[in-house]
This record gives sequence, C-alpha cells and structure tokens, in this order.
Amino acid sequence: MPSFNGEYTGPGGGENAALRGGSGAGARLPASIGEVLEPALAANPNATAVVAASGSWTYRELDEQADAAAAALWSFGVRPGDRVAACLPNDLEIVAAFHGAQRIGAVWAGIGEALAATEQQYLHDLIEPRVVLAGPRCLVASPACVDKERWAAAQRERAAPGSAPDPDAPAGIAFTSGTSGRPKAVVHSQRNLLLPGAALVATRGWGPELRKGDSFPLTILNLMVLSTLLTAQAGGCAVIMDRRDVAGVAEWIATHGVTVWNGAPAQLYDLAARPELDLSSLREVWSGGSDTPDAVRTAFADAHGPVPRVTYGLTEAPTVVAIDPPGDRWQQRASGRVLPQYDVAAYDDDGNRLPTGELGELRLTGRTDGPWAGLWRPMLGHWSGGRVVPPPDGPIATGDIGTVDADGWLTIMDRKKMVIIRGSANVYPLEVERVLAGHPAVGKAAVCGVPHERLGQQVAAVIETSGQTVDFTELARHCRAELAGYKVPEVWAVVDALPINAMGKVVRTDLPDLIAGGSRE
Repeated sequence: MPSFNGEYTGPGGGENAALRGGSGAGARLPASIGEVLEPALAANPNATAVVAASGSWTYRELDEQADAAAAALWSFGVRPGDRVAACLPNDLEIVAAFHGAQRIGAVWAGIGEALAATEQQYLHDLIEPRVVLAGPRCLVASPACVDKERWAAAQRERAAPGSAPDPDAPAGIAFTSGTSGRPKAVVHSQRNLLLPGAALVATRGWGPELRKGDSFPLTILNLMVLSTLLTAQAGGCAVIMDRRDVAGVAEWIATHGVTVWNGAPAQLYDLAARPELDLSSLREVWSGGSDTPDAVRTAFADAHGPVPRVTYGLTEAPTVVAIDPPGDRWQQRASGRVLPQYDVAAYDDDGNRLPTGELGELRLTGRTDGPWAGLWRPMLGHWSGGRVVPPPDGPIATGDIGTVDADGWLTIMDRKKMVIIRGSANVYPLEVERVLAGHPAVGKAAVCGVPHERLGQQVAAVIETSGQTVDFTELARHCRAELAGYKVPEVWAVVDALPINAMGKVVRTDLPDLIAGGSRE
C-alpha cells in the first residue's frame, strides 16, 4: 500500500464499480459523497434534508449550498488532497462546508470548539490545513483561518471546482479521543465514510420517515457519517442539535419530531430521571461513546419507552461497528451485534485468531462472504509528517479486550492498555465499573491502577455520587458480592464530576490526580 502525500491516484473502474454495488441485494453505496444526495433529489427535492439552529434546508437547497461551499473553497486555493479544517458550531454552515469539501476532493477535519487553545492548535499543526473555517470559538492562530464574512463573500464568487474526486482517495480525518495521550489523525476515504450509513439504513429498514437527531459536535467526523451521510441515504432528515443538556435535548426531540436519537450514557442517565419530558416521537435511542450500564438502559426504558440500543464504535472503522438490533432485544453487558460489513474476532498476543467466544484483543477486518463482502476497506492510515502513513497489514487491532459469540454479539471487557495487573492477576476496570454503577449511591465510576510497592498496582475507584452519601466499606461489600476479592477497589476518591471529553468518555489521564487529591485506603 503506498504512502499518500496529498496527491493520490486511486484504483480504476473495477474498484469504483464495486463501490456502487456489492455481491448481493441491499449492499449498495453512492459512487461518491458528491452523489449521495442524488436519489433524494430525484425522488423529492423539496423534502427537508437538514434542520439546525438557524433554520432548515430542503435537499435542493442543501445541494445548492454544497456547490457554493465547494466554489468558495476552490477560490481559496483548495485542491484535491488539501486539508480543510472546520471549527464551527452545530448548524447549517458546517454541513454545507463538509459536502462542499468532499465535492472537490479535499480532506475534511473538524477541530472541536470545546478544546482549549493549545489543543486546537495541536490539531491544526498536525494536519496543516489549507483553510480553517473559523467560528466564534475558534482559538487557532493561523493565516489559514477564514471568518464568516470572508466565507460568505467567497461563496458568491462561484469559482468552478475541478472534476469529481476518487472515492478511495483520502477524504476525512478523524482525531482519536486522546484520553490517554495525544490524539492521532486517522484518515478515511469517501467509501468508508459512506458505508456505515448504507449498512445501518439497509439493516434497520429506514426510509424518508427517518428524522435522526444528533447532539454531539459535528466537528467529530463520526458524527458527519452518522448524520447527514446516513440520513441522505435514507432520504430522511438530519436534525442537528446545538444543545446537550437534558432540557435542550428534550426540546429538540419534541419540537422536530426526532425518531432516532444518538446520545451518551450520561445523557440517558439524566433523561431517565425526568419521565415528565416529552420524548414520545422517539422510535429508537442509541447509546455510545462509553460503556452503558444495564441499569441505565432499564431506567430509560421505564421512563420513556424505547429500550436504548447500545453501540460499539471505532474511529478507525469509522464509527459504529456493532449495535443492538432494532426493537427491544439485547444481551446483558454486550455492546450490540457486529454489522454485516465487518468481521470482528478475538486474537491472542501472538496475533492468532481465537475460537468464537474466547477472550482476547478484538481485531477488525472486512467480511469476505455475504452481500456486504469486499465493501469495507481498512483506514488509509494516519496523517503524520505531511502525508498518510499506511497501517500495518492485517486486521486492525482495536486495543479492546472482549469476545464475539457465534451470533455476532460483541462484549467488551476493557481497553488492553488499561488492564490493571495486581500481583499476577489481571483486573479489567470496565468490569469493576459496571458493578459499581449498580450501587444506588454511585452516579458514575471510573477505575484505574495506582502504583503499589509489593503488588505492582492496586485497584482504585473514582466515584461521582448520585447525591447519596458514599460509604466505602459498603461499596467494597457490594463489589465482593459480584467480583473476586482481588478485583475490589482498595483506593477510593469521591469527586463532584468525572472529567469527560466531547464524546462522553472519561479522560483517564486525569484520574491519578483526582485520586491523589482525595484518596482513601
């Protein structure tokens, strides 16, 4: 596999023909992101394509706005392979800019508005964008920044963009969450950005009635994949929310008739405590970004009806790899069933595939049989030093320890690098966190290892309370009822709120300081 440098000559007609169809019914993709709107434009151009804080666009209007954005980027000198970064709020502008960048073969990247100035600058410097679309919370210092006024003026110039891009060339950069180090820049093709939506629409039977709401920031590439690229393939509507609080999410859902909503476990937890809120339009609720305790799933269903569909996703996939099937079916502690374009299995430390159901590091590759065979391709690599550095050959190592059973149900035990080695025994933090989450005094919990002179590591737990008084002795007793003694936390800390990132994941690099500031042995 070559090392890409921004100028990429993709495969020929045979490869692109495979993008349009698989080896069986249902496995079909648009030829490119530039063509993803075409079926909806042909069927009903006046149907609403996207709703956001500043208004809504029909499919015809979104198509026109995408052309205008492509022209604006072209006028700024953006050419195929150039990076375009956006630090913009959840609104119509970021959707149009994304589609416009894809139409001219640019490589899209989002820079989160909630990041600190140094964090935003790091991402900018890592990918060296030709243009940065700078919103009100952009703190990047760069001559590439384009403000709202310059952007609006450029759209009026209508400069002619180039020819249609290769769907297998670099198209989008997804930054890993960076919870345990500096984020990496994962590069995907248009093919892989389109595939999740195609698979989810086909396997869940969605059509124009779909109104999918998302409250996570669209600067996260996975959210572009799961919003506008997914809904366009159903002919439905993307509802782009600009609030993540309980009242704001509920207002968006009720006002805009959202049928499918994607949230974090913490949001589901908060909504479950508010049964009076009107979520009656929802037909399906997803939970992702971090582990979803079974108790949260049950509490949400009791309060609002739909049983949350738990997901497992990877930036390197991109996005959803496994999800609970439509309806109410689920398995305790599982994270859904593997989607049909993927082959996921556990491997041992020597890279040998383990028998079905055995515990090991999960690795990901494409299916070689069935109607979705051959459609998924590995990520193109990581952006580093001004080029795409390809990944190693073979299945992608997820870094997660887990199992996949004969029916495709995927269960995660923990991150491989977060395993605590206490003496000679392995302790998986996620397993302990799930038990702690079942105690009524615990709102949320995060578990990690802390150094110990004799054992090497001890198990430490950081607790965010549910409002009740925390009794560490009682919590330890609760854990011993379900866990082996060596897995029970020995070091404790209580905090007002666990540190989380934009996807609702705990920032684990912050845990040692929290423990040092409030620990108890």
